[in-house]
Amino acid sequence: MFMRYLLPLLFALFLLAGSAVAQERSPDALVQHVTDDVLTIVRQDKDIQSGDTTKAIALVETKVLPYFDFHRMTALAVGRNWNKATPEQKKQLSEEFKKLLLRTYSNALTSYKDQTVAYKPSKPVAGETDVVVKTEVIQPGNKPVQLNYALEKQGSGWKVYDVMVAGVSLVTNYRGTFSEEVRNNGIDGLIKMLTDRNKQLEAGKK
Repeated sequence: MFMRYLLPLLFALFLLAGSAVAQERSPDALVQHVTDDVLTIVRQDKDIQSGDTTKAIALVETKVLPYFDFHRMTALAVGRNWNKATPEQKKQLSEEFKKLLLRTYSNALTSYKDQTVAYKPSKPVAGETDVVVKTEVIQPGNKPVQLNYALEKQGSGWKVYDVMVAGVSLVTNYRGTFSEEVRNNGIDGLIKMLTDRNKQLEAGKK
């Protein structure tokens, strides 16, 4: 069920992309400021809309990845088993999880149609370093999808560490599968599972 929300989740990735100047804005202002610019690229790029995943991946790498804390996202997805991993295993897990999200959402990007985003009002508190920005994805012919994402203020600006679609957390959605794999095959087994999945996605792209 969660996979059918890939496109709304993609919005969560792209809404936080932007320039270094935009990074200085509040989380809410950042979201609203950069959305139009990013969606304009998607709407005008016929190659991406026609299924060019290579171009979609390049766009995600440039506009999205710098604004996500994949280390924390991976730690949350792995859960309590994260503490069982060595520093090298943590590095491998973070890299493979990042690749998985990159390829998954790049594929979803090619399915973009005419979705728009509505912003929920919020009252930011001065000095906050951990916030949730609430939005709603409007899909023609379908019910709106509630989309919230959690950000933490770091030295380089605000970064996303979780996305909630219709009340379901992206990172905790993976936790059950990851926990089962670690229980059966250990941390190395989880690394192998992610690596194999990424290879399958790469082969499918080709």
